[in-house]
Amino acid sequence: MKRLVDVIAALFGLLLLAPLLVFIAFAVRVDSEGPALFRQARVGRDGRTFQILKFRSMHHARHSSAGASQITAAADARITRVGALLRRTKLDELPQLINVLRGDMSLVGPRPEVPRYVAMYPPNARAEVLSVRPGITDEAAIEFRDESDILGRSEDPERTYVEEILPRKIQIYRNYVRNRSLLGDLCIILRTLRRIVFPPANSGG
Repeated sequence: MKRLVDVIAALFGLLLLAPLLVFIAFAVRVDSEGPALFRQARVGRDGRTFQILKFRSMHHARHSSAGASQITAAADARITRVGALLRRTKLDELPQLINVLRGDMSLVGPRPEVPRYVAMYPPNARAEVLSVRPGITDEAAIEFRDESDILGRSEDPERTYVEEILPRKIQIYRNYVRNRSLLGDLCIILRTLRRIVFPPANSGG
């Protein structure tokens, strides 16, 4: 049932948002050189890797350069003008509706990480979290909506992410896997939309 809901919702969303998707793609291309979409290897269900899709929010050359950081702080010089807006509104995530149709992702589920950080999961947590399809949104995405701002205030963003943010995310992911339901997914989607449309007054993004 969850998969059926995902497919129907993703198809409807892509059809409804088609004009917006075309406009964003055009804006990304005009704002900076490079493709409209950004692809990155993420770890999905049962440990299989897939290419996650996002609207590109960084300068292409810097985004793809060897050794580029896999976490992004708010003041990251790689972020473009349009990219900053896309990240703040979460519109850069919309192409992941295609990932949902492909079966790589679900609308709701643990956010997919890059292999480097998945390797840091405790083995029992890794098996549990990867037992379900990753999602476009979840409780961790809501709680850490201002993650880039938190990292931007850190003297060592990588260390802050690994030692403070990632353990909390893993805890949230495991709780979702153990208690997931269609009604719970609907509540998470509604809370995500509310957080995007009406961000907290003290939120930096």
